[in-house]
Amino acid sequence: MIAPARARRPGASRPSSAEPEDDVSGCPFCAGRESATPPETFALGPPGRPADAPGWWVRVVPNKFPAFGPWSDEGDKEGLFARRAARGRQEVVVHSPRHVRTFSDLTGREVEQVAEAWKNRVATAKEQGFPYVQALVNEGREAGASLAHSHSQLFWLEEEPPLVAQERAAQEAEGGCVLCRVLSEEIDQRIRIVDERDGLLLLCPFAGRQPYEMVIAPRECSQDPFAGPDLAAALRLLAEGIRRLHVAEGPVPLNAWLHAAGHWHLEVVPRLSVLAGLELGAGYFVNTLAPESAAGVLREA
Repeated sequence: MIAPARARRPGASRPSSAEPEDDVSGCPFCAGRESATPPETFALGPPGRPADAPGWWVRVVPNKFPAFGPWSDEGDKEGLFARRAARGRQEVVVHSPRHVRTFSDLTGREVEQVAEAWKNRVATAKEQGFPYVQALVNEGREAGASLAHSHSQLFWLEEEPPLVAQERAAQEAEGGCVLCRVLSEEIDQRIRIVDERDGLLLLCPFAGRQPYEMVIAPRECSQDPFAGPDLAAALRLLAEGIRRLHVAEGPVPLNAWLHAAGHWHLEVVPRLSVLAGLELGAGYFVNTLAPESAAGVLREA
């Protein structure tokens, strides 16, 4: 539901809960504090660098407080109240040894190294029997980030997560790639496209759920983001989209994630409004900024 007038209602301004104080001196992700995290599972750095020592460029460590883990199937049950352990792994990718607070402040080389780390861990996950990895970036406390230092998370899963599986089922029901059709129309209309480079599009999708929601996708139908150079290019475009968002609105909490099935794509959802009863109870998302307007703002940023 695109309802710009809702932005003028009392109390409709952006939530203003303060971010927690950013304690740089105690940040466990900064170089020199490697002992504050679990032992690394992967790192990029100069040849000969010892594990868990300074000198790294990108570092991957297990999440200290995981939602998924190496649980047994002892408590699994079937039936109406079926349940099973949340089996998987959860890793944190620290994007830079510098105390960088947002993905948009990474250098081009750092973004490429993040893509390389994601690719390595996805390949390792598949070798170890986890066919799907959910990669995501949370920025800001309102978006679920507990630490300000820029990082991403990788969830190793035994199967596609529900939303990705639903998306794939919808594609199959249509008898063809829906995203290909959408991108073709968007290219013809141009009104919601923000940027285009390296064979990828950055756009504000039709009927976005939140103001400035963005999608990044390859123009040509591609099934595997972890093969070839497209992932690094997509992450560079993600950094550019976040940069433009910050120019338009200042620091904004946001969530970004990769759908790595079907015609793969990145989704970016800024947290500029609160989900209330209509969204949670009925599934109607009220967006106070038309995507055409949002794209126009971001193009000028």
